[in-house]
Amino acid sequence: MLETMNVLKPMLFAVDDEADILELIVIHMEKGGFRIKTFTKAEPLLKALAVEIPDLIILDLMLPDLDGLEICRHLKKDEHTAVIPILMLTAKGDETDVVLGLEMGADDYMIKPFSPKELLARVHAILRRRQAPGAASGGKWIIGDMLEIDGHQHVVWVAGRKLELTATEFAILKVLARNPGWVFSREQLLDKVWGKDKASLDRTIDVHVKNLRDKLGEAGRMIKSVRGVGYKLEP
Repeated sequence: MLETMNVLKPMLFAVDDEADILELIVIHMEKGGFRIKTFTKAEPLLKALAVEIPDLIILDLMLPDLDGLEICRHLKKDEHTAVIPILMLTAKGDETDVVLGLEMGADDYMIKPFSPKELLARVHAILRRRQAPGAASGGKWIIGDMLEIDGHQHVVWVAGRKLELTATEFAILKVLARNPGWVFSREQLLDKVWGKDKASLDRTIDVHVKNLRDKLGEAGRMIKSVRGVGYKLEP
């Protein structure tokens, strides 16, 4: 019975070349109700991903064998791993480095040194966005003649083509789609997507919206920028 309950716990992969940081992550994630596997290099992580898909990856950007940004880029290009949420850990506090990681497809980031309790909160927040995208309103939205969004199944189609969005990209699209024509400021989007766990730059929203537009292709034009305010979705 205990083993069955354990299997149902979400699985995390954590990658960091500092043993003390990994130990800290393990302690707090296990207390938070997660199973977790740790890696100190990229190569064993990639081998593990070939046989098991975790619910989320906590990824340090400075590893001894491969840059974390390259790992992120690789995972997001591979259909097998593209849907895995990624939370970046970085010692680089410069906004440019953070934005670059988000552009690679990461869902969120934390700058070292970090609070383990905040890390746990961020992990929970990302998984809530991924696992229950339609809980608040459910249903489907059809925008224009090409964009269809299924809030229950966490699926988006553009002209019949199924897209792979990150949990954060889907959450932003859902907020805009539920209120077509309404303009949301960056602050409002941060509040609605990150909620009480919000600790992100306004620039984070811009990066996720850019990635979302790119993935939507022709339908990306429906996400309109309102100068000095934010974004809206309309045909």
